[in-house]
Amino acid sequence: MKKILTIIILFFSTTTLAANERNLELDKLFIDLKKNDPTLSKNIELKIWDLWSTHPTDDKLTSILNEGSKLMQDKNLFRAISVFTEVIEMDPTWAEAWNKRATVYYMIGEFEKSQNDINKVLNLEDRHFGALAGQGLVNIQLKNYEKAILSYQMAEKIYPTMRSPKIMIKKIQELIKRDSI
Repeated sequence: MKKILTIIILFFSTTTLAANERNLELDKLFIDLKKNDPTLSKNIELKIWDLWSTHPTDDKLTSILNEGSKLMQDKNLFRAISVFTEVIEMDPTWAEAWNKRATVYYMIGEFEKSQNDINKVLNLEDRHFGALAGQGLVNIQLKNYEKAILSYQMAEKIYPTMRSPKIMIKKIQELIKRDSI
């Protein structure tokens, strides 16, 4: 019985340690991202996406998420939703699973469902610049232009060299002008 208890304690200690190391690495990357260095930013962004897309403790979940991403790329969107939902059910605390499903919901025009999943992402990882940019797109579709601008401004604070906020804020301002005429 003592051996089993020791194994369980070691497993949870290792799992917690891996998650803490991941969080520390993300914190460092976000600090570096704010340095506003265009030559480094893209590389930092890729490292952040890699960490987000890798489950902190379960390789099987990472594999399932990758399967859903492949389905999404292949435009098998309803199957991708099922796969991402499965991942969410297995670990509802993994922000990237919610983000992937939000993306697919956006792609099929389910903007409210997309926004609901984005809310979950941002509750779990408030620095998720991808979810903030996605929220901007959702709010454009819902004609919530001011909210869309706010989303892009928040993304830009987190990731100053990100290109889409600059481009999209201008486009939204043009939409506002056009709609007010």
